[in-house]
Amino acid sequence: MDLAFTPEEQKFREDIRGWVREHLPADISHKVHNAIHLTRDDMQRWGKILGKKGWLGHAWPKEFGGPGWTAIEKHLFEEECALAGAPRVVPFGPVMVAPVIMAFGNAEQQQRFLPGIASGEVWWSQGYSEPGSGSDLASVKTRAERVGDKYIVNGQKTWTTLGQYGEWIFCLVRTSNEGKPQTGISFLLIDMKSPGVTVRPIILMDGTAEVNEVFFDNVEVPANNLIGEENKGWNYAKYLLAHERTNIADVNRAKRELERLKRIAKVEGVLNDVRFRDEIAKLEVEVVALEMMVLRVLAAEKAGKQSMDIASLLKIRGSEIQQRYSELMMLAAGPFALPLIREAMEAGWQGDSVGHAHCAPLASTYFNMRKTTIYGGSNEVQRNIVSQFVLG
Repeated sequence: MDLAFTPEEQKFREDIRGWVREHLPADISHKVHNAIHLTRDDMQRWGKILGKKGWLGHAWPKEFGGPGWTAIEKHLFEEECALAGAPRVVPFGPVMVAPVIMAFGNAEQQQRFLPGIASGEVWWSQGYSEPGSGSDLASVKTRAERVGDKYIVNGQKTWTTLGQYGEWIFCLVRTSNEGKPQTGISFLLIDMKSPGVTVRPIILMDGTAEVNEVFFDNVEVPANNLIGEENKGWNYAKYLLAHERTNIADVNRAKRELERLKRIAKVEGVLNDVRFRDEIAKLEVEVVALEMMVLRVLAAEKAGKQSMDIASLLKIRGSEIQQRYSELMMLAAGPFALPLIREAMEAGWQGDSVGHAHCAPLASTYFNMRKTTIYGGSNEVQRNIVSQFVLG
């Protein structure tokens, strides 16, 4: 197993770095490096820049309009974007539902939906979790009843990330109550502008509405929006969740935030504290170990070997690392991390008078990162999955 990059791969990295440096808007990069709230326009502006180049779907095969990169090239692209301060690609369209449409959708659905995802023009949301159905997705109750050439959908989804911006939503819906719970689930694409769809923001501790409740009241959905076969949605959901959990690991963002942690610690005067420096060193070792895990998988793919499914392992370690660096940032800033006046922070002056403006977003980041070990399947559930794989 060779974890070193070839000269061709290093050249690919340099080309990506140059392109990102030229095309990434400076105001967006500044916000990302300083953890300042990104607007819908910020996220979609970068998405459309990538889409115009054909790189929003950077993991897509050529047959569907992607660049057809190798796993190594995809990793290098993601790393260079993260280190440059590019926003994370909003994953629901290009990373999550697009692979499902490619693998299980019909030709008409692929021609209809993939171009808008690839260009960044259409904003997708995810409709999985429900009140009482989070990690246990097999218990979803949102009902879709077939009536002629359409489905009538009734129910509720919750924790729908950025759902207030959504134009389309992919949903797990119950189409049968016979047999095991998993066998009665279907995968449905729903236009969020349809009559009967209501989005209600959930205000979080930091004052933002990153997540939402979505209600369906007799929503009519064309039957040709069903992906694959009716009652086979559980298989498609598992396929999608593997992409989501790998995406959550996000080792490249961890590397960027590790450097931010060091900058904060230096400015706040705690980098010379031996015990605090030890904690940073421990975190750096964990980030390097996560990166080695990712590179091992990439090396196995490059060699044509079948590597074990480690999506759950990546999700566990990546999410815990994200929580840890946000905790250490809070510790480094001390009491300056506590105030959170979003309007003042976005105006750019909170803390300037005492030289601590960089601390303003830390409380928001800390609160937000509490979710990482829960969404995408809680880490307790992921450990069960790993145990079953290893022990049988």
